Amino acid sequence: MSRAERKQFIDIPFNADTQDLYHVRTSIQRALTAVLPKLQGTFLDVGCGVQPYRPMIMAAPSRVQQYLGMDFKVDDDSKYSTAKPDLFWDGVTIPLADTSVDCAMATEVLEHCPDPLAVLRELYRVIRPGGHVLITVPFLWPLHDAPYDEHRYTPFALQRLLAGAGFSEVEVKAAGGWDASLGQMIGLWVMRRPLPLRLRAVLKYMTAPVVRYLIKRDKVPEDLDWLMITALSAVARKPL
Repeated sequence: MSRAERKQFIDIPFNADTQDLYHVRTSIQRALTAVLPKLQGTFLDVGCGVQPYRPMIMAAPSRVQQYLGMDFKVDDDSKYSTAKPDLFWDGVTIPLADTSVDCAMATEVLEHCPDPLAVLRELYRVIRPGGHVLITVPFLWPLHDAPYDEHRYTPFALQRLLAGAGFSEVEVKAAGGWDASLGQMIGLWVMRRPLPLRLRAVLKYMTAPVVRYLIKRDKVPEDLDWLMITALSAVARKPL
């Protein structure tokens, strides 16, 4: 994966052309950064794609020694031209033995799973006791990868799913509040709504300062009732 491609995921700069992606990508990066000290041993990246977070996971303060990327097998091999997954799965069953990894993550994966509880139970099965899992899911995001976009989760539903799979110490956090939600919607509208190219070229420079301002001033209150959110992250632990 080239440095330019990785910049679309890690340390993504804010500008007129990234205003639709900036908040969601920085939110995922912050969630992963926060959990790095808890990661060690063998790490499983579910839905790894082109593995943009691998350098972060393999560097301090993480203590991960082995990274395993897992994703779907595809007909077009060019998708994985820069980073081929170590494992392929069917979207439900993880092809690993029980308690064979120390920790795992699934970023922007669970919304595509028809049976998310089955997937979380599989993660629980392969993680060793005491190991952690990081989950991120979108909330305010366009329908995508049709027809495989299945769910949008509330904090309460995600907490119940992780607990139902057997995990404990579940901590769910919202990625953005009212201001970030408005900023993200503006960014998505100007960059993804069908528009004449010349009109988009003008509008994106008009909206970018507004989006930047809204994201910068955003605060997520502890009380999530009646809150508009952009996305969620969750960290949970398999009991000893």
